[in-house]
Amino acid sequence: MKSISKHFIAAMLIVASSIVVNGQQTWMVDKSHTNVSFTVTHMLISEVEGNFKLFEGSIITSKPDFSDAKITFTVDVASISTDNDARDNHLKNNDFFNAPKYPEMKFVSSSMVKKADGKYELKGKLTIRDVTKDVTFEVSLGGVKKDPYGNTKAGFKARSSINRQDYGLTWSGKTEAGELVVSDEVEIYLRLQFSLQK
Repeated sequence: MKSISKHFIAAMLIVASSIVVNGQQTWMVDKSHTNVSFTVTHMLISEVEGNFKLFEGSIITSKPDFSDAKITFTVDVASISTDNDARDNHLKNNDFFNAPKYPEMKFVSSSMVKKADGKYELKGKLTIRDVTKDVTFEVSLGGVKKDPYGNTKAGFKARSSINRQDYGLTWSGKTEAGELVVSDEVEIYLRLQFSLQK
């Protein structure tokens, strides 16, 4: 009986493990319906917006409410755009991102905690240049639906803020009055759509 019991328990553990693995879903970012943008304050009187054109992202989850989601997201730094070529080139050099040496930014999640219906707190590690820091995003789930072609899509909004100085983006031009031309605080906004992989 002991032998049978041990074999039965072992078999059940294998089955349970298989169910967990098979129950996982992989979602990939839908680039044509996603926007990765940021805002900084300029001279304390206005805001300048920018975005990144090239990025990759994935979600792995086994729960329909995404509360156990594991998220990875990378951004091609050289794809930055603020609708001003001179400014974009400045942002790519060593005053800011140093895109030739550090070509990508990367976020890897550590937790996705459901706070309310459709509301989450997403925590993880954000790497810019050669610096990795903890960051927290406020996330809203817009919903999950099938598109006209039978593909399942999930929509999210995510928001956070970072201090660019913490990541080595240290350029600090000043006005005649001694005020920063560009704020240290950077607001990050993501409007995301993911596609369930079949």
